[in-house]
Amino acid sequence: MSDRVKTTRSYDSPRRREQAAATRRSILDAAQRLFEGQGYAATTMEAIADDAGVALKTVYVAFETKSGLLRALWHLLLRGDEDDAPMGQRAWYRELLEEPDPERQLRLMARTSRLVKLRAAALMEVIRSAAPADPDIGALWSRIQSDFYDIQRPIAEMLHEKNALRPGLDVDRAADILWTLNHPNVWQLLVGGRGWTPEQYERWFGDAVCAQLLKGSNGEGGIRTLESG
Repeated sequence: MSDRVKTTRSYDSPRRREQAAATRRSILDAAQRLFEGQGYAATTMEAIADDAGVALKTVYVAFETKSGLLRALWHLLLRGDEDDAPMGQRAWYRELLEEPDPERQLRLMARTSRLVKLRAAALMEVIRSAAPADPDIGALWSRIQSDFYDIQRPIAEMLHEKNALRPGLDVDRAADILWTLNHPNVWQLLVGGRGWTPEQYERWFGDAVCAQLLKGSNGEGGIRTLESG
């Protein structure tokens, strides 16, 4: 009898995990629709549960709080999946760090910026707007900005090691420039506010960081984007 129970549980557990993962993703999808559609403050956990077609208790068991749900959604959209691997271990970031050519390295960064912001820019604006009124969301927004800086500083350090930075430009200033040009507010101004296409943003960002950082570059030579290069 015990062997049969053990076998049944072993057989059922993968399906239970799949069902739990599907339920979690349904909740995250519903939260994204509502947060981006009506803002953080106006979105309730009850509304998310209704939109996802699950019990309210299920939402609380999975995420505990609304801010916890927003944080989980942010991590999903930033990474593109629910893998817990830190950013520094992800293949795209390793490719970026290991690229030997300084201009191509920055163009790779521009492409990555476009892809991440296509997934996450709308939610970043939700987080930014909610930050002043909610301490938890304020802490998340501060963490997002510091994480963006931490991702970009190694690029500045590597450009310095390659002797590729413009004369008089040190690592601190180069990292500040990268962080500023790659800031989500810039995407919102150009793509959200001025109607630029994501591809136009990528080209401009690549040109701008090359012109600002690289020795002997005006940002207009070489490859314009990775796709057209």
